[in-house]
Amino acid sequence: MSSIPWGEVLKQAINFAILAGVLVYFLRKPVSSFLAERTELLRKGIDDAAKARGEAAEKLAAVEARLSNLSGEIAQMNARMDAEASAEAEKIRKTYAAEIAGIQAQAEFSGRQELKKAREELRREASELATRAAEELVRKTLSPEDQERLVRENIQKIEGVVR
Repeated sequence: MSSIPWGEVLKQAINFAILAGVLVYFLRKPVSSFLAERTELLRKGIDDAAKARGEAAEKLAAVEARLSNLSGEIAQMNARMDAEASAEAEKIRKTYAAEIAGIQAQAEFSGRQELKKAREELRREASELATRAAEELVRKTLSPEDQERLVRENIQKIEGVVR
């Protein structure tokens, strides 16, 4: 059996302890400041993440509230569009009613004018027919002597007026 060289192990343990002590002595400040900075950086990251999560939750709540109100907004928009369409339809109805009234008035005026014109035409034709009938009657009833006597009397009247 071989024996363990305890003297050698003790020397290596002392060397290791010295090395570890020197490392701790020289590296304590840089390592502790690094760890403190790293701790602060992690803490800040956690705080920022919590803040971002809170903001995201607020935005999500706002979006959900808007979505819940969306059907109401759509109903309001539909009601407003219906009201505008009704108002526009009423405006069109009034416009066309006014146009129809104007056209009716114009048609009535034109009808009255045409009726007046037709009556005048009938009067003219009736007077012409009456004149022709009277001429015919006079020709049939007047003799040539009566015609000559009427012509003389009319000439005398004209001479009397001219003098």
